[in-house]
Amino acid sequence: MLDLIENSSILIVNDIVSTLEELLPKYPLHSTRVIKNEEKDEFLIAQATLAIKEAYIATNSKKYLFLCGTTFRKEAQNSLLKVLEEPPRNIVFIIITNSKTAILPTIYSRLPYKYLKKSIIKNEIPLNISKMDLKDIYNFLKDNQKISKNEAKDIVEAILLKVNSQKIKLSQKELDFFSKSIKLLELNSRPINVLTTLLLSIANQKNKH
Repeated sequence: MLDLIENSSILIVNDIVSTLEELLPKYPLHSTRVIKNEEKDEFLIAQATLAIKEAYIATNSKKYLFLCGTTFRKEAQNSLLKVLEEPPRNIVFIIITNSKTAILPTIYSRLPYKYLKKSIIKNEIPLNISKMDLKDIYNFLKDNQKISKNEAKDIVEAILLKVNSQKIKLSQKELDFFSKSIKLLELNSRPINVLTTLLLSIANQKNKH
């Protein structure tokens, strides 16, 4: 459970939307602003300009500015540096993103950060491997499209554990899909691509049996 954050901070989270849903009810509505790109998940110079404008609107009580994005454009971050270093009175900036690498070191040097991402519990993936169809695969991939390399490796292992727990028989060639997936992730292949290939391969082989 997330506590009220009173000072400017960076939050690294699994899901930005659910984090906002948990946090926002704890803040006064009239003095809270959420600034994000409504068209895509990237925080651009337009959002940075809006954040700076909001920060310089005088306030007698604390005002909380939530800056949200899966990625933050470099020029947007650079334009925020001065206001983050010397924020106007009563202004609290809370940056919410999915990855530590999305934020420049110069921003990290100005704000403390909280790493709130939770590892996926192995064998707890919401997929019934023995009965999954293309729709199940699509929905699972959609929910996990922003995951990191390490999280993808956890998912590969969780799928293998679930295959074993559901007593699904795979040939040696099919089992090789798993070790191959881990190797591809180690080589920095895109996690979503690796998981797509793995799940489609399992579904394809399962349908042959």
